[in-house]
Amino acid sequence: MDAFSRYAPFIQDFIYRNGWDSLRGVQVAAADAIFNTDQNVLLAASTASGKTEAAFFPMLTLLQEQPSSSVGIIYIAPLKALINDQFGRLNELCEEAGIPVWRWHGDVSSSRKAKLLKHPGGVLQITPESLESLLLRKHNAIPHLFGDVRFVVIDEIHSLMRGDRGGQTMCLVERLARTAGVQPRRIGLSATVGDLQQAGRFLAAGSGRDTVVPRISDQGQRWRLSMEHFYTSDRQAVDDDVAGSDISMAPAFDLELPSGDQAHLAVSSAPAAQAAGYVFEAPSDVAPAAADPGVGYVFEHTRGRKCLVFANSREEAEAVTTTLRSYCEAQGEPDRFLIHHGNLSTSYRETAEDAMRDESLQLTTVTTATLELGIDIGRLERAFQIDAPFTVSAFLQRMGRTGRRGQPSEMWFVMREDRPEPRALLGETIPWKLLQGIALVQLYLEERWVEPPRPHALPFSLLYHQTLSTLASGGEMTPAELAGRVLTLSPFRNVSAEDYRVLLRHLVETDQVQVTELGGLIVGLAGERVVNNFRFYGVFQESEEYTVRSESQELGTIVQPPPMGEKIAIAGRTWLVEEVDHHRHLVYCTLVKGQVPAYFGECPGDIHTRILERMRQVLQEDAMYPYVMGNAQARLRQARATAHAAGMLEHPLVNLGGNMWGLFPWLGSYAFLALERFLKRICADELHLKGLDSSRPYFLQFRMDASEEEFWQVLARHVSAGFSPMDLLYGGEVPVFEKYDTYVPDELIRKGFAYGVLDVQGMVARVCEWTGAVPHSTFGLPGWTGQLPQGSE
Repeated sequence: MDAFSRYAPFIQDFIYRNGWDSLRGVQVAAADAIFNTDQNVLLAASTASGKTEAAFFPMLTLLQEQPSSSVGIIYIAPLKALINDQFGRLNELCEEAGIPVWRWHGDVSSSRKAKLLKHPGGVLQITPESLESLLLRKHNAIPHLFGDVRFVVIDEIHSLMRGDRGGQTMCLVERLARTAGVQPRRIGLSATVGDLQQAGRFLAAGSGRDTVVPRISDQGQRWRLSMEHFYTSDRQAVDDDVAGSDISMAPAFDLELPSGDQAHLAVSSAPAAQAAGYVFEAPSDVAPAAADPGVGYVFEHTRGRKCLVFANSREEAEAVTTTLRSYCEAQGEPDRFLIHHGNLSTSYRETAEDAMRDESLQLTTVTTATLELGIDIGRLERAFQIDAPFTVSAFLQRMGRTGRRGQPSEMWFVMREDRPEPRALLGETIPWKLLQGIALVQLYLEERWVEPPRPHALPFSLLYHQTLSTLASGGEMTPAELAGRVLTLSPFRNVSAEDYRVLLRHLVETDQVQVTELGGLIVGLAGERVVNNFRFYGVFQESEEYTVRSESQELGTIVQPPPMGEKIAIAGRTWLVEEVDHHRHLVYCTLVKGQVPAYFGECPGDIHTRILERMRQVLQEDAMYPYVMGNAQARLRQARATAHAAGMLEHPLVNLGGNMWGLFPWLGSYAFLALERFLKRICADELHLKGLDSSRPYFLQFRMDASEEEFWQVLARHVSAGFSPMDLLYGGEVPVFEKYDTYVPDELIRKGFAYGVLDVQGMVARVCEWTGAVPHSTFGLPGWTGQLPQGSE
C-alpha cells in the first residue's frame, strides 16, 4: 500500500485541503521507514523539503490507531522560536483528530503546563533545557507523563552533534527512557548532515536500536550564487588586475544541483543567462559616495527586497546594521534594516521576526546564527553572507533560508578585507576568507561533504552537570548506584571509573556533594546554589551579562560594560552610557548619533581540516569558479600568483627573510592548536624558536635559529619517539572551555582538554605526511582518536 493510503484519514484530508498533488521523496521514504520498521530513523533532506510533515504524518497515524496513555511524541528543538513556529502547523494538523499539542518552555504559562501534567497525551514540544528542568523538578511525574511515549523527535540534529548541548540532549533522552520505563524510537531531522552513518550512530546511542537512514529521492536543487570581494579602500583588486576579468560583473549566477549521488555543476554564463530571460538588476540608487564598498554593495542590492544579511559575530552584525542605517539617513531614505542576534531582548527579536513575516514590507534583517535554523519569517528573496561562515553546514542552513515556494535559493557572499600593507609578510597577503568561502561551496558541489559529528571525548563539564542533576532529581544514592546511573549514559563511555572517583571526591571536598551518615550521596549546600539557579538547566557557556535599558525599553545584553560617559552599540544603534548598576547588572543609556564597535564576548570558529585542505587546492588549481565575480576573480588571481611565487603550496615552511619563518599547515582549528602547542612545548628549545605568532587556523609566523632541514628533523624525531597529549599543556595551566569546568578538579580539566579538545591525531598525521616519519605506536593505531581507553566499569 502506498504512503498516502496508509496515512490516517485526517492526514489525507489535510493533504487535500492544502492542494498537494503528490508526496515528496522524503515523505515517501519516511513513511516506509516508520511504518515498516521498529528502528530509529534519520531523515536528512534539503531545507524546506517537508521533513517535519514527513516524520509526523506516519507517527500521528500510528498514534491515532493506537492512542497512548501518556504523551505519545516528544519533539525536541534547539530554539524556543522554532517550537513556536512549528506549534501552529502541528495544531492545525492534529486538531481534527483531537490529538493535543503542548509547548513547554520558559514563555509558556504555568496554567498551561499544569493542564499537561494533569492530562498528558498527544505531542509535547520542548527544548533540551526545559526537558532538563522537567526531569529535575517533576521527577516523580515522569512515569505518568511519559510512560507510554512512542517517539522522540530531535529536530535540527546537526546543531547538537558538536558540543556539550548535544551530549546533554542524549543524556536526557536516555534518563527519561529509564525513569519512565520505556524505549521510544528516535527520529532525527536535519538538512545538513554529512556522514549519515555516523550521525545515525549518534542518534541511536544508548537506545538499543539501530538507525534506518532512508535513501531519499530528492529533486535537483537550483542555486543562485555569487561571491564578490571588496577592499575597505576605494581602489579594488580588479583595478590592479593585469589579466582582466573574463566574467562580467553581473551579481549572481544560476547553478543546477541535480539529484542523485553524483554532483555535477551546470552554470549559465552571464550572456547565456541574460539571453534566457534572467535579468541582472542594476540598482536605481547607490550608496553614499564615501561608503564602505562592501557594505555599500549590500545596501544597493537589498533595496526593494526582503533579505537576510548573515554576519559571523554579534559585533559584526551591530557594526554592519549601524552602517547600513547611516546610509539610509545620508540618502534620505526610510530605515529599512532590522537586527537579530542572541544578545537582543526578546521584544527586539520578535519585532524583527514579525516584520519579516509581513509580506507587504520589503525589509532586510542583519543577523547571526539566530535566524539560521528553520524559523518561519516569510518568503525571503536573497541572503547575503559577510565573509565566509566557519562550516559547510552553516552555509547550507543560511542558503536554505531563501528560495522557498518554488524559487531557487540565493546567496551573495561579500568578502571584505583591508588592503595588505606593501611590507606585509606572506600570510597577511592571502585572502583567507575568500578562499574559505570558495572551499565551502566547492566541497558541497563536488562531494556533498558536510562536517561529521564531533562529540567531546571526555566531557567532564557535562559529567558534573548530569551528576548533580541526577542526584537532585533522584535523591540520596550510594556512590555505586550514582556511577551506575551516570557513567552508563552514552556521552560518558570514555570516562573511567577512576576518573569518576576523582570527580566525586572533589565534589565532596568542595561541598557540591555531601556524604550522609549512612554513606550515601546527596547534593551539598554549594551544589544547591548551583542547581537552584535557573541557568543550571543549560550547559552552553553564558557570559556574565548586563541588561541594557533606555527609558522603558529593554535593548538587550552586553558583557563588560564601559564606564559612564562612554558609548556602546546595540540593537543596530549607538547609545551613551548614563549609569552602570553593577549590583543589579543594569546599564542605563540614551540614544545618540555616531558609530562605535560593539563587544559581546569571544566568538571562536571551529573549522574542519577538510576545509583548509580544499582552500589549498583553490590556490593550486587554475579553475575560475563561475559564481566568483570580477573583484573576487582578480583577488584570487593575485593570491594564486603570490602562493606559487612563494612556494608555500609545495613547501609548507617558508622563509620570510632572515630568521623569520611562516608555516602553512592546512589544518582545522583543533589540529592547528595542537601543532601550535607541539612547536611551543616540545620543539621550541631545540629549534631556538621565538616570537611565535598564530593566525589560527591559517598560518604561524616565528623566528628560528635553525635551518629548514633541522626543523623537519626535530618534528619527525618527536612524533617517532611519541609523547603524551598531556605534554602539550603548560605547567599549571587549567584550560577552562565549558560552562561547568570551574567545578571540576584541575587534573580532569587538563586531561579533558588534552584528549578531548586537541586533535593530536590530526596534527601527528600531518607531520608524518611532511617528514615521512613513522609515528610512535601511540599515534599509529588506525582507530586512535585521541580518546582514552574505555573504562566505565
